[in-house]
Amino acid sequence: MSLQDDIASCAETVHSGDPMRFLSAMTADGADRDALMVLYAFNVEVARAPWVTEEPMIAEMRLQWWIDAVEEIFTGATVRRHQVVTPLAELVARRDLPRGPFDALIAARRWDIYKEPHADDAALWSYLDGTAGSLMALAVQAMDGQGDAAVLKAANAYGTACGAAGLLEAVPALEAANRYPLVDGTAQGVSALAGKALAQMDAAKTALKGVARPKRAALRTGWLARGVLRQAVREPALVGAGMLGRSDAGKRLRLMGLAATGRF
Repeated sequence: MSLQDDIASCAETVHSGDPMRFLSAMTADGADRDALMVLYAFNVEVARAPWVTEEPMIAEMRLQWWIDAVEEIFTGATVRRHQVVTPLAELVARRDLPRGPFDALIAARRWDIYKEPHADDAALWSYLDGTAGSLMALAVQAMDGQGDAAVLKAANAYGTACGAAGLLEAVPALEAANRYPLVDGTAQGVSALAGKALAQMDAAKTALKGVARPKRAALRTGWLARGVLRQAVREPALVGAGMLGRSDAGKRLRLMGLAATGRF
């Protein structure tokens, strides 16, 4: 298979496994869109690894497979042939992406293997930082082609806050699978979590305004997060009822408006 075939396969993986990120990536142009599809496909594969089996040891082995693949990419070893790993290695080299966020993303997903709740708020926010935060920082660097420390720190914080919104939307499904992602599931606790995430989004967004408009598709994965978090602050009972968010039509209209005006 050619590199473009691999990228097309990545796009299919994202379309089926993470449709909201797929839609946001489609607001990017050309090579930037390809970069996002590759990163998001990597995220889909790592995120699903703990869920394809009930056996923790097998899930650990699946995550180890990705740890080993990242090791090959960053140490100059022969990189295994794989429809995601192969284009990811090319992207890492072309955009000089750092290893740390990849390692953090995989390590954070170990929580999904087991059924113990997060130990405390710090553990919950560490999970969000390692997953959604790391991914957004990588996406911004892959598109922007720079390693500006302040921008990447803000991207990580923004992504972490967006991850909190996604987590709140997923609470009913996670609890049905015997995972308990909230440290404090009371109305007060949910509202506090959402409020903290909103404040973090606002602080990070100021620093991210310097990202060039054509490169902001990396930030648009959070195009629904603010609305979800505001809902959770006002009506925390919606979280347990699985009623956060807006209609599919409303989601698409919101994204189209942001893309047309260069916002995120």
